[in-house]
Amino acid sequence: MRKKIKTTEAIFPMPVLMIATYNEDGSIDVMNAAWGTMLERDHIILNLTQTHKTVKNIKERKAFTVSIADAGHVVEADYFGIVSGNTIKNKFEKSKLSSTKSSIIDAPIINEFPICMECEFIEYQDGKYGCGVIGKILNVTADEKVMNKDTVDISLVNAIAFDPYTHGYYKVNERVGNAFKDGLQLK
Repeated sequence: MRKKIKTTEAIFPMPVLMIATYNEDGSIDVMNAAWGTMLERDHIILNLTQTHKTVKNIKERKAFTVSIADAGHVVEADYFGIVSGNTIKNKFEKSKLSSTKSSIIDAPIINEFPICMECEFIEYQDGKYGCGVIGKILNVTADEKVMNKDTVDISLVNAIAFDPYTHGYYKVNERVGNAFKDGLQLK
């Protein structure tokens, strides 16, 4: 039997994405965003409202980075979602994380997060069903600690996902099947 539940952000898991930009004074702004996905193989879309300091920075700088948050940095990732760059000017410094300036775009790479996409700002869509920020991924880097030869090993990334039902974070790291192969058993 199925039971009706309260409508929420019903898709689970939701990614925990760290969106990083530079502020007008060159300091770093990072926000936690769960509403983001791939639009095409080399384009990303983030459902962010224009009221975010990060969106203002993206429009101004024409660039941003998107990092995958990991279990080792849950506290910092959650903090970036709780505190607004509109009111707390030094929130990145309080996290004690470190950064490197991208050599490709005008945005910071947060060193401690295992995977980072460096993105060029393409457009902002608003309106009733506007999708928010669209960016073209120009470069992707991964910490060598999460690599197995030349490939990212997801079990080493310890990526976290957001649970909108209970407001929890969950580690995503166990492989349970083989895409484009296991289903062939039913052919």
